[in-house]
Amino acid sequence: MADLSLPIDQIAERVEQLLARHADLQQTHRRLVEENARLVRERDSLQSRLRASRARADALLDRLEAARVELPRFVAPAPADAPLPDDAQDTAPTATAQEGARP
Repeated sequence: MADLSLPIDQIAERVEQLLARHADLQQTHRRLVEENARLVRERDSLQSRLRASRARADALLDRLEAARVELPRFVAPAPADAPLPDDAQDTAPTATAQEGARP
């Protein structure tokens, strides 16, 4: 009978270890389910905020189109020694134009 008690004791110990592991896994599972639910709520909230932001951006774009407002484009400044464009030179007062304007 002594020969059977050793394997039964080992089996009992192993069963207790498995039961403890099972309890730990159940607790971990509960925490993961809670975290998953929190992350799903956060994702849904972020998706809702994204939809609202897109709607606001679309509304602004529609208002810009309706007003036919053209947004200014960035133009790099010309170097200081660069010649003026032709139309800028035409509008600059010249000495002959100023002389001709005098009575």
